[in-house]
Amino acid sequence: MRILAAAGAVEQQLRTHVKLAFGVSHDDFLILCLLADQPGHTLRMTRIAELLGRPKTRMTYQVSCLHHFGLVTRSSVRGDKRGIALTLTDKARRLLAENSPALAQAVSEAVTRTLGPSQREALGSLLAQTTTDGDRSR
Repeated sequence: MRILAAAGAVEQQLRTHVKLAFGVSHDDFLILCLLADQPGHTLRMTRIAELLGRPKTRMTYQVSCLHHFGLVTRSSVRGDKRGIALTLTDKARRLLAENSPALAQAVSEAVTRTLGPSQREALGSLLAQTTTDGDRSR
């Protein structure tokens, strides 16, 4: 149960910081994070929808908001008339770089408030393993 409390605390902290720093919703921020983690900072909209478990119609609205704020560009996918690729703009990359330390601090504080030392250690081990496993699959 504590891990659920920690996840809720982390999400609440992120919502607040993301809105102030980027002017977008937490859901929009997740799209920026996915793009930042990709080669060329580009990903197809359909793949983003799959990764986030969101309907494609919701993605269209979110992408319009991100595009309006100058955080992503849209381009056609070569060989696919309906395919749209999203790419982070320089503005988005700059905002992510500038705000990452504060976001990491907010997450750390939320986890520290809600989990005990042994639980934080277990979570850290799990996250390290997940990162290592992810690196192997690339």
